[in-house]
Amino acid sequence: MFIGRERELNKLNDLYHTSGFQFPVIYGRRRVGKTALINEFIKDKEAIFFTGIESSARQNLENLSRSILSFTDTSLENTVFPSFQAAFEYVFKIAEKKRIILVIDEYPYMARASKSLASILQSLIDKNKDTSNLFLILCGSSMSFMENHVLAYKAPLYGRRTAQLKILPFDFFESRSYFKKFSDLNMAIIYGIVGGTPQYLLQMKDTLTIEENIKGCFLDPYSPLFEEPNNLLKQEVREPAIYNAIITAIATGSTRLFEIATKVGEETSSCVAYIRSLISLDIIKKETPFGENSTRKTIYKIDDNMFRFWYRFIPDNIAAINQGLVDAVYKKISPMISDYMGPVFEDICIQYLWKLRSQGKSKIEFTNLGRWWGNDTKNKCEAEIDIMGTDGKDSALFSECKWTNEKVDVSVLDILVERSQLFSYKNVHFYLFSKTGFTKGCIKKANEMNNVTLVTFDEIMES
Repeated sequence: MFIGRERELNKLNDLYHTSGFQFPVIYGRRRVGKTALINEFIKDKEAIFFTGIESSARQNLENLSRSILSFTDTSLENTVFPSFQAAFEYVFKIAEKKRIILVIDEYPYMARASKSLASILQSLIDKNKDTSNLFLILCGSSMSFMENHVLAYKAPLYGRRTAQLKILPFDFFESRSYFKKFSDLNMAIIYGIVGGTPQYLLQMKDTLTIEENIKGCFLDPYSPLFEEPNNLLKQEVREPAIYNAIITAIATGSTRLFEIATKVGEETSSCVAYIRSLISLDIIKKETPFGENSTRKTIYKIDDNMFRFWYRFIPDNIAAINQGLVDAVYKKISPMISDYMGPVFEDICIQYLWKLRSQGKSKIEFTNLGRWWGNDTKNKCEAEIDIMGTDGKDSALFSECKWTNEKVDVSVLDILVERSQLFSYKNVHFYLFSKTGFTKGCIKKANEMNNVTLVTFDEIMES
């Protein structure tokens, strides 16, 4: 079953129906659905599909030859081209008369085995791009390799691509498509614990409870997700132990650079390089208060829900999990899940606001959204605003998000209004988001103000 990716498919099909040589580069983290997207795109088209392997150049050449010749002449499928250049020249030649797709999946494996491969492709593209109808797709899961050796300015293939598609995890609304039986609240928790990565979503079963899913996927040492973070880091970085320590530090509350460095026992200068790699992998993200660029206020957060959940709850409990104490571990972490869901709900609310914006229904035509924190000079204390957005001129929205079983009271609105006065925007609108609804006092005050939108989680789910 193929779900979503309409924009990506539309882009690929637009390129396909554009005459001449086309060269889209597709990349993204492992498990995010790149190969599924390509298979959906080529299912009704003439295509040669090859997957690079972590082996020698000779083995990759043999496999590529087999893929090409089984497409053009099955009687020659055991023949091996004398070189990669000969193989690609052959494909460019047969694509002179008709549109043919050549997919090279896991290109980094192939390119690492043959150091001259990028230069060979560069030369052949430059020579044949005006006469060939080849539709060449290079796809890779190694984010650093694809960005540094395919897309970067100094890379041999720079300037040859006709499009690049970075495949990201699904958002909350897209992730819902995978399930039919989860309640709305349980769907939010599922998104909170695995995020929108397709392969992680497929591990969840909507015939099971949240407790059963967590026990089966995170508290079982034999399940795929139990080893997933470690396995992914081993594939992407050279010193996974240090990266593990950094992610664990962030997951447990050390969000500033000096706090992270202290927690892992490294110099801050060393940590910067490691953190930069984790950002490129979309595992963590750098955050500053909305509208500010001060590095002094920079914090780091885990940007992938599955990593955030795993590093928040699994490392401290690994010994007990390996001893089979599943019920005891779940009993320990279960009371903390509601608090864990707070930032997840904020993320869902941000996605909802962007959805309103795309539909032309937002009260403020904002150009960006983010969290703000800083000094409340009036009350002489630290203050936070869950979501803030502006149109870049004189209009702004301010929002608070509450994932609690209690209805949101008017005091939450009063505090948000007070904090909005730390800024000097002329046109202001307030959004309050609540898991369970609002008190009569809050509803009355919102109606009186006439610039407040109250949104329940049920309304988010109906959007």
